[in-house]
Amino acid sequence: MRSSKNRSRSKGNRNNNRSMGNIVNRVFDSSGPEGKVRGTPQQIIDKYNQLTRDAQLANDRVAAENFQQHAEHYARMLGEAQREQDARRAEQEAQQQQQQQAREARQAREDEAAQDQPADMPDSKPEQKSFGEVIDVPASGDSGLVSTPESAPKPKRPRTRRAPKKTAEAPSEGQGDAPNSPEEGPQAAE
Repeated sequence: MRSSKNRSRSKGNRNNNRSMGNIVNRVFDSSGPEGKVRGTPQQIIDKYNQLTRDAQLANDRVAAENFQQHAEHYARMLGEAQREQDARRAEQEAQQQQQQQAREARQAREDEAAQDQPADMPDSKPEQKSFGEVIDVPASGDSGLVSTPESAPKPKRPRTRRAPKKTAEAPSEGQGDAPNSPEEGPQAAE
């Protein structure tokens, strides 16, 4: 089992190497002389400044100094974090500006190369050509291609008319009044 000295020593080293990160919006619990104060660094600073004014109005110089020291501590933390953020932002803006300048320089070189290129050399970027320019089509109409069974049109069958459907024969006179088709049914009922 580790001793508490090793743990505390490694914990202290770990905290010193850690960057401030985004503490501007981080919520802290500050244990001050009047109890805990919870909030972002700016909120804690405002609270301790208010407690300092209250202590000064009560003529308690010791408490006022104590609250003022707490407020200064969080003001230093907040200032350091904001300096880090500003430096990071400036670095990102510088990188973006360098990338933009590199893009502009590359575009300028490409434009110069396109202008300096002789007329008899083909362009590095081919122009869009029409179908007739790409494929040599003979003017006579003979394409010179071999016909294949797939490309040949299918022979058409001659159309023949169907014989009319046979209808049911009319009933014989001796078979009665019953109709043979549904069309004759309503007429017979009348």
